[in-house]
Amino acid sequence: MLKNYFLTAFRNLKRRKAYTLVNITGLTLGISAAILIFSLVKYHLSFDDFHQQKDRIYRVVTEEKTGKTGCGAGVPPPLGKAFREDYAFAEKVARIATFGDLPVAAPFSGDGLKFQEEHGVSFAEPDFFSIFNFPLLRGDQQTILTEPNTAIVTERIAQKYFGDADPIGQVIRLTNRFDNTRLDFRITGILRDLPVNTDRKQEIYVSYDNLDAFHGSFDDTNWYQTSSILQCYVLLKPGVALGTVDNMLPAFSEKYYNRSRAGFHFSFQPLRDIHFNTEIDGKVDKQNLLALAFIGLFLIITACMNFVNLATAQALGRSKEIGVRKVLGGRRAQLFWQFIAETAVIATAALVLGLILAQLALPAVNHYFGLQLNIDLLHDAQLLAFLAVLLLVVIFLSGSYPGLVLAGFQPVVALRGKLTQKHIGGFPLRKGLVVAQFAISQLLIIGTLVIAHQMRFAKQADMGFHKEAVVMLQVPVRESATVSTLRGRLAQISGVEDVSFFAEEPAGNETYSARIIYGGRSNPENFDIYYKAGDDRYVPTFGLQLVAGRNMFPSDTGREFLLNETAVKKLDVPSPEKAIGQPVRINGRKGTVVGVVKDFHNKSFHDAINPLCIITGINWYGRCAVRIHAGSLKPALAAIEEAWNASFPDHVYKYDFLDERIGRFYQEDRMLLNLVQVFAFIAIVIGCLGLYGLVSFMAAQKNKEVGIRKVLGASVRSILWLFGREFTWLLLIAFVLAAPLAWWVMNNWLQNFAYRVEIGAGIFGLAILITFVVAVMSVGYRSVKTALMDPVRSLRTE
Repeated sequence: MLKNYFLTAFRNLKRRKAYTLVNITGLTLGISAAILIFSLVKYHLSFDDFHQQKDRIYRVVTEEKTGKTGCGAGVPPPLGKAFREDYAFAEKVARIATFGDLPVAAPFSGDGLKFQEEHGVSFAEPDFFSIFNFPLLRGDQQTILTEPNTAIVTERIAQKYFGDADPIGQVIRLTNRFDNTRLDFRITGILRDLPVNTDRKQEIYVSYDNLDAFHGSFDDTNWYQTSSILQCYVLLKPGVALGTVDNMLPAFSEKYYNRSRAGFHFSFQPLRDIHFNTEIDGKVDKQNLLALAFIGLFLIITACMNFVNLATAQALGRSKEIGVRKVLGGRRAQLFWQFIAETAVIATAALVLGLILAQLALPAVNHYFGLQLNIDLLHDAQLLAFLAVLLLVVIFLSGSYPGLVLAGFQPVVALRGKLTQKHIGGFPLRKGLVVAQFAISQLLIIGTLVIAHQMRFAKQADMGFHKEAVVMLQVPVRESATVSTLRGRLAQISGVEDVSFFAEEPAGNETYSARIIYGGRSNPENFDIYYKAGDDRYVPTFGLQLVAGRNMFPSDTGREFLLNETAVKKLDVPSPEKAIGQPVRINGRKGTVVGVVKDFHNKSFHDAINPLCIITGINWYGRCAVRIHAGSLKPALAAIEEAWNASFPDHVYKYDFLDERIGRFYQEDRMLLNLVQVFAFIAIVIGCLGLYGLVSFMAAQKNKEVGIRKVLGASVRSILWLFGREFTWLLLIAFVLAAPLAWWVMNNWLQNFAYRVEIGAGIFGLAILITFVVAVMSVGYRSVKTALMDPVRSLRTE
C-alpha cells in the first residue's frame, strides 16, 4: 500500500512540474531558515552549559545601595576573601582579574617571541578551576596557581608560543600597560583548548598572588572601588537555596560599609544568566533569541500556507482524477493518505534541499555574524530530533487540509467538472492565508526598517566628540620620557592634527568608577562617578567642549579635574561656573575642579550619560589617539607605524579607528538587523509564492468571466484591475493587522536605547510600498497572461 502511495505521488508530482517546483522552493527556503535559526538558538543556549556544577555556580554582581545605576560585574577587591571568612554557604569562592589586550612575550624562547592576546590574561585564584570545568591535560589539579609566578595555558597557546617544545617549565612575561611592570611566570599546567560555547575566552591564567605587584590599584583593603576587570565567582554548597544567601547579603553590606549610604550591596547572578544579561556584560539578549525562534516558526507556517494555497488551487485540475478513484472504490481515507504521501515526498525533498542550503550558507553566516555554528547530523541528536519533528509538522500542517478537501469530493460532481469554490474551501481560506503571510512579511519589513533607522542614527548622531579619522594606538610603556618621545615623533608627521595620551577614549566600556567627595562635604555622594585619565590634549584631540572654566594644564599627576554637566547636576551645584575652584576627592585622589565639559556620550546609546570626571596621570595612559586630516590618512598611517615601532621595538604594533570601536557597541544589534533582513527577504519570497498561488486559483475560477468581459469589450487594463483589486485589499488588510503589532514590538525593542529614534509614519509607508512592489512583480506575469488570453479558448470549454 505504501509503495503504491509513493509511486502514485511521484507520478502526479512529475506531471505537475511547476506546482511541485513552487512548493519545494517555498518549503526549502522556510526549512533552511528554520535549521539555521535552530542552530543559532541552540548555540547560544549551550554557553557554559558543560560545567558539571553549573546549577550551583554564581557570579557576584555589585550595585549602589541607592539602586539607581543598575548592576555591574565588578566587585571590590576584598569581597571574595570576606565571603570565605564570614560565611559557610559557599563550597568554593574565587576571584579573577582579567586584563584585555595584554602584551605577552616568551623571552627565553629561541626567537624571543612577543604577542598581543586579544582576550587578555587572567589572574585567577586556584579555586577558580574547582568551580569551572576547564580540563587540565598536564599538571596537578590540586596545586595549579597556588604558588606565585606560576601560569597555565591552553594547548593552542602552548603550540603558538613554543611550537613542539615541552611548554612545562617555560617562562612567559607579562607587561603592565599602566606602569611598565614586567613579571615572569613559569608554566606548570596545560589546559585543554576551550570550547567555543564559553564566555571565558582567556587562554592564559596566572597566579592571583601576583595581582598586587602587577597592578597596585586592586588593593585588598579598598571596599569603595569596583572595576569589571575584577570579578568573583561562588560555588554554593549542595542544598543551599539562593534565597537564603540573598537574605544574608544586606547584613554583609552593612558590616563593611558601616551603615553609610556610600557603599554597595551585592547579589548573586546565576551562571546561566551571564551570557544573556546584556545590562551587565552579556553577549546576547534572550528576547532576541526568542524573536528569532518566532521568526523561524512564522517562516515554516508561511511555507505551509503556500502549500495549502497551491494545493487547493490545483484541486480543480484533479477533480476528475479523484472522481474516477472514488468510482473505482477508493475510500476517503485512502485518498487522504495518498495526498499526505505526495506532501511527504515534497516535504522530504525540501528538507534535504533545505539542509544542503543551510550547510552551504553556514560558512557565510559564521563569517558574517562572527559565530561558530555547526551542523553535524552524525553527532547532534538534538538536531536530528528537530529535523524529524519539523518534517512531521510540515507534512501534516501542509497536507492535512488539502487532503481532506480532495478526499471529500463527490464523485458525480467531480466527474462532471462542476466543482466550484465552495467545494474546495472557496476564497476566504486562501485570502486568509495570503493575508497572514503578508502580515508576517510586513512585520519583518517594518522591523528591518526600524532597526536600520536606529543603527543609522547611532552611526550618524553627534556623540559630543570627534570620532572620525582618529587612530587608536596601544602604549605599552608609560614612562614620561618614552611618552614624550613618541608624542614628538607623531606630531611631526604630515597630516597629524593632534595627539593625546589617555586611559580610555570618551566612549568606552573599560570605565572605572568611585565615590566622590565634593567641596567641603564630609561624606561621599550617594552615586558613583566615572573617571577617565587623559593628558592636557585630551579635550582638543577629541573635540570636547568646555562650558565653564579652562582645560587642565600639562601634568603627570592628577591635581586638576574636569567634570561633565551631568556630574554638576548630580552634585546639586546651581551652575557649572559655581563648580570651578571647588576641592574634590575621588578614589582617594585630591584635586580641584578647573573646568566643566559639555556632556558627551561616554557609552553607547543604550546607556544614559553618566556623571564623569577627567583627570591627568601618566601611569594611566595606556592608549594614544592620533587625529589625522582625512586627506592624509594612508601616508600618515605608514608614518605612525614607523614612529611607534621606533619607540616600542619590543612590542607588537596594533591600531584601530575610534569609529570602529564605537561600532562594536552595536555588534549584537547589527547582527539582529542582518538576520531580520535575511529572514524578511525569505518571508517575502514565500509570501509572493502564496500570492502567485492565489492569482493562479483566481485565473482558473475567472477564466470564463474574463472571456465574456473581453467579448463585451473590456480592455486589458480593466482585466488586470480585476485581479489587482483582489490582492490590493488583501495587502491593505495585512498591513492593518501587522502595523500595530510591529509598532508595539519595535517600540519595546527601542526601549533598550536611552537615545532612540521615533517610529514615524514614513517607515510604515515605505513598508507598504515595498510590499506592493514585490507583490506586483510576483503576480504580474500570471495576471497579464490571463488578461491577454484569447476569449474563444476560454469560452469554448463551456
